[in-house]
Amino acid sequence: MVRKEVVLNYIGKILIIIGIAMLTSLIWAIYFGEPVFKSILSGAAITIFFGILLSYIYRHNYEINYREGFAIVTLGWLSASLFGSLPFVFSGYFPTFADAFFETVSGFTTTGASILIDIEALPYSLLFWRSLTQWLGGMGIMVLFVAIIASMGVRANQLFRAEIPGGAMSEKLSPRIRETAKLLWITYVILSLILFIFLISFGMNIFDALCHTFTTMATGGFSTKNESIAFYNAQIQWIIIVFMFLAGANFSLYYFAYKNRTLKRIWQNSEFKIYTCIVLVAAFLVFISLKTIPDYEERIRTSLFQVVSILTTTGFATADYEKWNPLGQSVIFLLMFIGGCAGSTAGNIKVGRYMIMLKRVKIELEQMLHPKALISLRFEDKVLSNNLVINVLQYFFLYIILVLVSTLILAALDVDRITSFTASLSCISNIGPGFGIVGPTENYSHIPYLGKYILSILMLIGRLEIYPALILFMPTYWKE
Repeated sequence: MVRKEVVLNYIGKILIIIGIAMLTSLIWAIYFGEPVFKSILSGAAITIFFGILLSYIYRHNYEINYREGFAIVTLGWLSASLFGSLPFVFSGYFPTFADAFFETVSGFTTTGASILIDIEALPYSLLFWRSLTQWLGGMGIMVLFVAIIASMGVRANQLFRAEIPGGAMSEKLSPRIRETAKLLWITYVILSLILFIFLISFGMNIFDALCHTFTTMATGGFSTKNESIAFYNAQIQWIIIVFMFLAGANFSLYYFAYKNRTLKRIWQNSEFKIYTCIVLVAAFLVFISLKTIPDYEERIRTSLFQVVSILTTTGFATADYEKWNPLGQSVIFLLMFIGGCAGSTAGNIKVGRYMIMLKRVKIELEQMLHPKALISLRFEDKVLSNNLVINVLQYFFLYIILVLVSTLILAALDVDRITSFTASLSCISNIGPGFGIVGPTENYSHIPYLGKYILSILMLIGRLEIYPALILFMPTYWKE
């Protein structure tokens, strides 16, 4: 049974965290003397007020059950997006609520899809909040929540597993879920700090470095410049490539590398190996397709940047891949179906799930040759249960169905078929750019209002890895 006082109490606490985070944007509004100060302050005040109200009215001493865990995660993300859009709504820089909501959902889900035509026209404080939403959403609002709230009890596991990127495939760093959440966020913060120092050292100003640190480590893709990372020099582009790649790998590997003072565990991780191979092979194919770029360093950099950006679902751009030849475009298109590693900030299906599906196919073929053989499916030296394998296969099926349904809805709204399909694929995969009118040099401003809401829902479903969001629509979920 889902107890509303449990769900609403925790949603209230989440809103308090979001409201406090929103207040940090005021620093830039004050520093630059921006009139949107009132818009941000009003948004933060309303968010904190409702957060305190819900926390107080629905205070309780219950532990979360598994059904409430799913409700808190899904409704918590939705609430964060609704209230997080208030500074955008009040500022007047976003024409409609649909636009403000879309931008905020895109931020928290680290999708990076934008309706903004002129990003640089936005005040610094709103650009900062826009980037901060991605950093908060990168490792996960609920993971941060679990790390902060000490009194959650054993059922914090329900929130952690339902929300962390990679879900059940992610690794615990400690027997205690709260400790695992803290260690993941500490790792996330340390890597962010290192990236920030690098960006400043190679010529990026403090504001831009901070914003791009947020959006790179979150594999989000929001930029403070209309030209995205193409605005910056080659050294900064190489730095972004490295940290996008790191953000797309399993964060627990970095913790164990530090703890054990060796990189052995990283090199032994089969998912990381496949992830690296995909980057190298895809970059090579793009490299040989970019014959129009005579400079080899630039061609290597452009190839690696776009491959890593799309594979990790970051969505930054340094080139318009829609102008590439068919081979280059095909590589980018196929990468839009993959994603990074489990336990990373990347979205999409993820490398680990593909490995499990391929291992399952191999076992089926072996059992056709040896019908009496009992073959277990192993992943990272662990035997996977049949339930988990079935879960992965069902996930892939639901992913494709949701993309197709969204494509049909957008097509019914008179969006062309290429844009309809790639926008749906890009949003559920939390990538950002697609093809057509949502390509790397375009935006989502031309999508109809209803289409923006559909894609916003798709972004949330994709970020929550489908199951926690869809389960709320089952009638049996709400019954005792």
